Amino acid sequence: MSRRRQAGQFKITWRLTNKEIMDKGSIKNFRKKLYENISKVILGKPDVIDLLIMAAVCKGHVLIEDVPGTGKTMLAKCLARSLDAEFKRIQFTPDMLPSDVTGLSIFNQSTREFEFRPGPLIANIVLADEINRATPKTQSALLEAMEEKQITVDGVTHFLPKFFMVIATQNPIDYEGTFSLPEAQLDRFMMRLKIGYPDENAEIAILASQKLNHPIEDIKTIAGIDELISIQEEIKTVHVSDMIEKYIISIVKNTRENEEIYLGASPRGSLALYRLGQCRAAFLERDYVIPDDVKYIAPYVLAHRIIPVPSTRLTDFEPQDLIEELISRIAVPGG
Repeated sequence: MSRRRQAGQFKITWRLTNKEIMDKGSIKNFRKKLYENISKVILGKPDVIDLLIMAAVCKGHVLIEDVPGTGKTMLAKCLARSLDAEFKRIQFTPDMLPSDVTGLSIFNQSTREFEFRPGPLIANIVLADEINRATPKTQSALLEAMEEKQITVDGVTHFLPKFFMVIATQNPIDYEGTFSLPEAQLDRFMMRLKIGYPDENAEIAILASQKLNHPIEDIKTIAGIDELISIQEEIKTVHVSDMIEKYIISIVKNTRENEEIYLGASPRGSLALYRLGQCRAAFLERDYVIPDDVKYIAPYVLAHRIIPVPSTRLTDFEPQDLIEELISRIAVPGG
């Protein structure tokens, strides 16, 4: 057998082995049991639940922007309880300091040394509630943690858990007493979600489900952190062809060259599209990514990473609509 044929056979064997992994259903079953558990509390929002699970599997952070009372905090709690993850909540306020988030060093009189007292940021899942109510200085306390999974206090670096996820919530920016997030911090969120109001049937179901007690009390742990980490590694085996890679790059590149966009998406956006595309393909029991996977997740990944020109911002045109229109004009590989 020739070397060329041997290389070709190796490629086919790899794809079959990868397909066998998907046939085992480990990824699909993980997604299914996690989805069913969370949907006991969050009713009528299947896409939001799925996208949150995808972000957790892809080691990403999520920004949930919506009006109060739509279930943002409850969604984060459900995910943490389902995974038996250490959960901490930070209620951001205008008077909060960075040390209230990261922790601080306190001098111990008995040992005559400084001791680090960790803040709520050291956990598996951190809920940054109403993050845009804090000043930019306090918001920036999350930057190092979200990107490098570590914090530095008084020159000493402290590492965060292997699975670390920030789920931030914010009210619409035109509400009273809010500060818009800087571009550097927005770019660190893998995706931005909007829950929205439930429809009539879902709201009736919500009323019925809370007649006696809140359904969050019945949420049980259905997976562990170790299982999640295993799934995170398994996702990386999903095949992404050269054409799909070029398609991802062309979408991101168009955000930088579009006349209606002042600031386009960064390479971090390309990486998020790549990894989330693998995740969605695995959730749908495929061992390869197709253009529809990229098109589905692109608005959630790129909309918060762009800054429209002033004339566009004066209209009712949302950034997510701008991304969808941009994608519609880009040729699909193989189309």
